[in-house]
Amino acid sequence: MLNSCRGNCVRFGSVVKESGVNFAVFAPYATQVYLCLFDTSGHSQIAMIEMYLHEGGGWSVFVEPLRENTLYGYRVDGDYDPNTGRLFNVHKLLMDPYSKDFFGEFMWSERHFCHMPVGTLSTLDNAIDMPKSKVSNISKYVEERPNHAWSKTVIYECHVKGATFKHPEVNPAFRGKFLGLSDPAFIRHIKRLGITTLELLPVHAFVSEQFLITKGLRNYWGYNTLSYFTPHKSYLVDNDITEFQRMMATLHEVGIEVILDVVFNHTAEAGIDGPTLSLKGLNNLGYYRHVLGEPSVYINDTGCGNTLNIDDPQTLRLVLDSLRYWVEVMGVDGFRFDLATILARTEHGFNARHAFMHAVLQDPVLSSAKLIAEPWDIGPGGYQLGAFLPPWREWNDKYRDTVRRFWRQDEGVLPELAKRVHGSNDIFEHNRRGPLNSINFVTSHDGYTLADWVSYENKHNLANGEVNRDGHSENYSFNCGAEGFSTDMKISSLRIKMQKNALATLLLSKGVPMLAAGTEFSHSQGGNNNAYCQDNRTNWLAWKSSQLDHELTFFIQDLLAIRKQFSVFQHPFYVHSDDSRFSVSWLDENGEQMKESDWHSEGRKWLLYSIQDRQLEEALFIVFNAHDACLDARLPSAPFSKHWQLALSSCDSAKYDNAQSMCTISAQSSWVFTSLKEGNIHG
Repeated sequence: MLNSCRGNCVRFGSVVKESGVNFAVFAPYATQVYLCLFDTSGHSQIAMIEMYLHEGGGWSVFVEPLRENTLYGYRVDGDYDPNTGRLFNVHKLLMDPYSKDFFGEFMWSERHFCHMPVGTLSTLDNAIDMPKSKVSNISKYVEERPNHAWSKTVIYECHVKGATFKHPEVNPAFRGKFLGLSDPAFIRHIKRLGITTLELLPVHAFVSEQFLITKGLRNYWGYNTLSYFTPHKSYLVDNDITEFQRMMATLHEVGIEVILDVVFNHTAEAGIDGPTLSLKGLNNLGYYRHVLGEPSVYINDTGCGNTLNIDDPQTLRLVLDSLRYWVEVMGVDGFRFDLATILARTEHGFNARHAFMHAVLQDPVLSSAKLIAEPWDIGPGGYQLGAFLPPWREWNDKYRDTVRRFWRQDEGVLPELAKRVHGSNDIFEHNRRGPLNSINFVTSHDGYTLADWVSYENKHNLANGEVNRDGHSENYSFNCGAEGFSTDMKISSLRIKMQKNALATLLLSKGVPMLAAGTEFSHSQGGNNNAYCQDNRTNWLAWKSSQLDHELTFFIQDLLAIRKQFSVFQHPFYVHSDDSRFSVSWLDENGEQMKESDWHSEGRKWLLYSIQDRQLEEALFIVFNAHDACLDARLPSAPFSKHWQLALSSCDSAKYDNAQSMCTISAQSSWVFTSLKEGNIHG
């Protein structure tokens, strides 16, 4: 027999107590909220209990003798009037926004829509198609964390399923799951590469949009959140959310951090014509942004139908509580915030000193986590690269585009390329940030893979079912002589070399480097530059034997070894002419300082520069030649040793006679020379 009484709203969600469970939810304009309990099958509602209203709009009830694993949901009664923004409908079972676990699968049906058509109250009960929230009581994460400094961080962006689903050496039961990422075979690979940090595409429970399901597709990337606290269930082996903690513990033990890509800009409920699943049925006006004076019209700065309203104190609390939960309980090390501009947007626009930014900065848990912003959205004034404040890092798309344009042989790129490899001081230094605030990348999940960047000049997205209209049209790409797959050895060889050139630029630039999964063995998506809905071989990494020992893998290893050895890449500040320790010299092909006219000389498609550390007596000389002709270059005098040593080149046949000061730099190639005091090896 169940007994219920007034509970408390100290913590929202379901909290296990000694004799029962406390349930609390925020619905300030509801006339009544009901806790609905279900049997273990999730099919039958066995109780509907009235909850108690608290000051401020919270509702609670304490029920005994309930325990962990109890299945439940909420029904909310109140006004239904889209014109006032209130969408209460007691016929709709809602998921608890704070549920740490749930049972069952989400199924699309007309029953999820509280209005059919808009403006008409739907009396259809959706419980049969809704997952049931599940009472969870897992312990906090207690394992030791690697805590890598940003100066030593190398990020590997990957998808939980795609990373291991086809890996022949991963435990078959773990492939495509959280536990696959902590399988010894996958760990060996990323450790061998030199990776310190995994950045996982969204792992918050998500659903596929209805329009994708009707096309036989699904949301593969995961940017369509259903629950901000629950791990995506298809990534679990035995439907046990503690598997995520097990993954974290194993990765931490071998020195690998995990950053989550999180989507606190919109939810799966879409706009006014979307389903009512959770937030919309509890406090629609508070959780989402609406056009001023038009409560039925959602602001759509995300392109996904709705925009989360971080200005609202309870929405802000929801986001902070979720972030803190993933750090304290699930064990993650940081977050990459999708469309992060929205997190700091008010009705007046972006504000770097938004309440969310202040809250994170003063939070004892979150202030020590790694925080990365994707600094743009599609709203007004949405592009804010460089506007975030410490300790935030930012995805630097200007870095990506500049490197791509340089190697594509675009005119007039040299001055900007120098800024990008130097850490983008023009973007970050104005608010006292350094080069390590720039997350440098050439490719990511969004857009071409590195292999496709040198294989396709036009996007090939027909499989997405949008008549090739989706995805960016300007990718600064080139196909090396043939569109798509080619058996021509000359084309194939050039493509590998150009990928090496991009990798050399990326991994020897100041900033924090990020590699997209599969880059190390030339993974291709067949020219699809928006493969968000392709849960198939387009996205799954093909772990063939030839790819486990790919030449790009070894090239990345060598580059990261150089990066680790040379102190300039760990230096947290920009190097200027008055620096007492470091110096950077931009040189022409004669070994002389570049003149102003050189920077803007038409047809100059090469960059030569040296970096010196006078304290450790070490130096690098780097040559990037994007021209399709060889370059005869005179090397400057080698400091700290008798001669420059050729450390690495993207050319298989690269040779350098260190007795000579001249070197022929092959067309479309990268060269790295080192000069160190004898015996000066460190890492």
